[in-house]
Amino acid sequence: MKISPVLNTFTRVVIATTLSLSLAACTKKSNNASQDATQNAAGDTILVGEVGSMTGSEGTFGTSTHNGIDLAFKQINAKGGVKGKKLALISMDDQGKPEEAATAVTKLITQNKVAAILGEVASSRSLAMAPIAQQYKIPMVTPSSTNPKVTEQGDYIFRVCFIDPFQGTVMAKFAAQNLKLKRVAILRDVKNDYSVGLADFFTATFTQLGGTVVEDQAYSSGDTDFKTQLTNIKGKNPEALMVPGYYTEVGLIARQAREAGIKVPLLGGDGWDSPKLTEIGGVAMNGSFFSNHYSQEDKAPNVQTFVEDYKKIHGVAPDGLAAMGYDAAMVLVDAMNRSPDLASGNIRAALAATKDYPGVTGRITINEKRDAVKSAVVLNIDNGQFKYQTTINP
Repeated sequence: MKISPVLNTFTRVVIATTLSLSLAACTKKSNNASQDATQNAAGDTILVGEVGSMTGSEGTFGTSTHNGIDLAFKQINAKGGVKGKKLALISMDDQGKPEEAATAVTKLITQNKVAAILGEVASSRSLAMAPIAQQYKIPMVTPSSTNPKVTEQGDYIFRVCFIDPFQGTVMAKFAAQNLKLKRVAILRDVKNDYSVGLADFFTATFTQLGGTVVEDQAYSSGDTDFKTQLTNIKGKNPEALMVPGYYTEVGLIARQAREAGIKVPLLGGDGWDSPKLTEIGGVAMNGSFFSNHYSQEDKAPNVQTFVEDYKKIHGVAPDGLAAMGYDAAMVLVDAMNRSPDLASGNIRAALAATKDYPGVTGRITINEKRDAVKSAVVLNIDNGQFKYQTTINP
């Protein structure tokens, strides 16, 4: 089969029977997978796998991330590729399901023999993938999974985004110091690792800064009726409502909050970052704030070049997920270029040594936990537009 420089399959993966392997068998297969990936990269093409939610309830996350990765690969290939070889991207759709993500990454590693993995966006799905990539010793770079547990899965797992403790701290500081709030309520998605972690870290920092979480209510992904939780929250008279979820539910929560008479700002994290947020929430989202990885209003030359290049292809400005996908791909390519060869272990070592990489989402340094040390921005929703508010540094 001929492989194009950028290969987009967007295939749905059928769930396979769960593999049961002994430790010895795991070690043998891990070695074989990394050797196969190295041998594969010895040809004219370097295969890189991507796992994302191209469809499903968070489909814009996967699509935006893919578009950013795709742009990066096209630019790199136009400049000659990596070590004289062209990059080929094999993209697989996990439909927003952890079990599909696990099956997809297994297929990419064992059948496609990819040299590295990009993905996933969501922490819950990256947590399903990471042990598999670690088992086979194939480097995995997640663009935007912020739960600390992701990179704890092993030394082949990296991220180019900040983590929830920092993101939670950012929004707690913004609430207490910039907005001068004392009383905040939380509405968290208890089935989402990202949402639970962000809510916990926000609570810890906001409390340390002298604030009080007056109510902490729960919902589950896929819920559409939040009236009971919002009634309880309204009764506690908060000055803001922290909703660290994904845009699909946040837009509905905002509308129902306004209908319930809750007029205070909503606060959130990067899970809000989608044009669908304001399509769903409408004017109910105005006056709310969320932390994110970058702002398209950033005047830095590399950011504006990225924004213009992206617009030329897709006709719209890139959101934070597109920017993170682009940076994940570029950081991986930078590591491949610095690596003495394309052996998996050497790519891993080069990723771990990343320092001050000039990404469009900020300068990226990978620390000893394989997490990115970088700043975050806070965006304000104004008449349906995401406007830059402030930058919070580590």
